[in-house]
Amino acid sequence: MSLARTLVLKTSGLAPVKSLVRKSFFFRPLVKRFIAGDTLEEALKASEPLLAKGMKLSLDYLGENTASEQEALEAKATYIQMLERIAQVPAVIKWNSEHSLSPTLNESGDGIEPLNISIKLTQCGLDQGEDFTERNLRDVLETARKYHNFVRVDMEASEYTARTMDMIEKVRKDYKNTATVLQTYLYRTPEDVERVISWGARVRLVKGAYLEPASVAYPEKSKVDEAYESCAKRLLDAGTYPAFATQDEVIIKTITDYATQHGIDKSKFEFQMLYGIRRDLQDGLLAQGYNVRIYVPFGDAWYPYFTRRLAERPANTLFIIKSLLKG
Repeated sequence: MSLARTLVLKTSGLAPVKSLVRKSFFFRPLVKRFIAGDTLEEALKASEPLLAKGMKLSLDYLGENTASEQEALEAKATYIQMLERIAQVPAVIKWNSEHSLSPTLNESGDGIEPLNISIKLTQCGLDQGEDFTERNLRDVLETARKYHNFVRVDMEASEYTARTMDMIEKVRKDYKNTATVLQTYLYRTPEDVERVISWGARVRLVKGAYLEPASVAYPEKSKVDEAYESCAKRLLDAGTYPAFATQDEVIIKTITDYATQHGIDKSKFEFQMLYGIRRDLQDGLLAQGYNVRIYVPFGDAWYPYFTRRLAERPANTLFIIKSLLKG
């Protein structure tokens, strides 16, 4: 892990830093760049031009680690509202009319939904109890199934990895319209890749954005990249419609070259990228015929997500510092 990234992640937790970022107008352009709005309607409005281009989207209601069961229930209600509102989007209505009777819906690379949602188990109440969380998750998945949609459960810090995997395995016995995310900076991930392959589940592959100790995660970027490429190839060979979430052009080329060399059709996987980052790369992959899904976050609990994005691109932080000094 680079010194700059570690510094950003550590200092972002300090109360004075958090206050500065949330209140200073210098950060507003960057926040607006990474976050699609405070409300669901703002996020859907920001999504319209992306859907019109032919991109797929995943809406993420920002927030994690609810402090009470009531907060978790409110988050669940928002997830359900998102699914109900998504079903009214013209692009989704059209897609549902074409694919709602497909027996392979959400379980293969055929007819992948244009607009789904991503959620977090700690936002569903994981800190309040696993049985409570499971009930909330099942309620969301039932709504998603009603509307022929898919729910991606984001992976969080390593202390939640095993619990998240176990939860997904348990609910998938009844709901095939869900899966999770694997982080290649964790040593355990190759084993988890084999596990999701055995489930026949769609998985999103990421490098990982949390500050983790060397006891559980690779500290060297080169090792994380090597693990990513290895896991990506395994998922291309044996996975079910894997999603490769990266803006790393070297890794993207490795994936596209491997798929071409092994006769893997472009329809069998997708690239996922973050809202507001590398729009040129997003457009370029779409123009080449690849499936591209944009991760669209919204909500007022944006600070943790925002600081992880800054940590991934320290140049953004340097730009802000220079602006503050000039002011």
